Amino acid sequence: MKNIKITEIHIYQHDLDIKGKPYKTSLSEVNSLDTTIVKIVTDSGISGFGEVCPLGPVYQEAHALGARAALAEMAPHLIGMNPLQYGKVLAKCEQALMGHNYAKAAIDIALWDIIGKQFNLPLCELLGGAKRDKVPSYYAISIDSPEEVARLLVEKQKQGYQKLQIKVGGRDLAEDIAVVRKAFEVKEPAIEIVLDANRALTTAEAIRLSQSCRDLDFILEQPCDSYEELTKIKANICHPLYLDECATDITVVSRSISEGVADGFGMKVTRVGGVSAMRCVIDVCHAHQKPLSCDDSWGGDIIAAVCTHLGSIVEPRLSRGVWIAAPYISQPYDSENTVQINDGWIDVPSAPGLGVSPDTHLFNHTQSFS
Repeated sequence: MKNIKITEIHIYQHDLDIKGKPYKTSLSEVNSLDTTIVKIVTDSGISGFGEVCPLGPVYQEAHALGARAALAEMAPHLIGMNPLQYGKVLAKCEQALMGHNYAKAAIDIALWDIIGKQFNLPLCELLGGAKRDKVPSYYAISIDSPEEVARLLVEKQKQGYQKLQIKVGGRDLAEDIAVVRKAFEVKEPAIEIVLDANRALTTAEAIRLSQSCRDLDFILEQPCDSYEELTKIKANICHPLYLDECATDITVVSRSISEGVADGFGMKVTRVGGVSAMRCVIDVCHAHQKPLSCDDSWGGDIIAAVCTHLGSIVEPRLSRGVWIAAPYISQPYDSENTVQINDGWIDVPSAPGLGVSPDTHLFNHTQSFS
């Protein structure tokens, strides 16, 4: 293996401004998000980029300031290491800091970007090869009135989306039921609908929502906060149950399959620790024939590229799409290779590594290590 070394690590901050109305879930309402970009420089002239963008400080146990503090804790220990030996680098991260997988994910992503560039291969080829050259995306409709949700549903169907996610929770359950009923009045037969409560429902509310809409075909994603709550409602709901926020690592994914709780997963790349961990999750889902999406909580072109590459290696019949933030934000990181949705699909980047080259002049440089 070629002996190249990490010579510098740079950390950047960037504000992702949301176009139009605030993005509203059951937990929060946001106008802008704070994302963190990592650049790892090597003595071969190759640099790799990673990113982590928590959905605010209350979505999960992750926040932007914590990401940058964690990266600053780990970065000095990685100078001089060979980035091609990513397992050793990730082990060094574990020795330097316990937990904070979301921050470690940014390093992991940057390492894979370097490896791809070193061997002149796109990320998906390093992971076993893309099953297709474009992946289906889906659109998440934030909390809103029945009429507005129905309007957006019609609009997004016309734009080519085959899957639409509707946010619910955080309000009177009767409003959510009204939203679902109205949405199904305009839903086309082939469209898949997911109701995502982002952990906001009680067990009683989740059961009531499902049983009140037993005649409608949708997926119920992470209705309750804890894994234990999901195990309690499983036998009393009428719809497939997908884990999202609870799917924090390969152990939970495996357990939820073996215990018959999860029918599928809405996976987040940085939540589980990056590309390396997500590759394992995909293998487990393949082995057990469980569908999954390859998403993240938020992020720009770097995260979008990672999710798209990972989505391309999922067996098509098990793929539940790739969510990216491109429709909600205005400025790409790489104007020539920005990751975009066209007619509901995303082209898999074909250039080496992630396939995007972020313009670091867009970002606020916070720290350097060498």
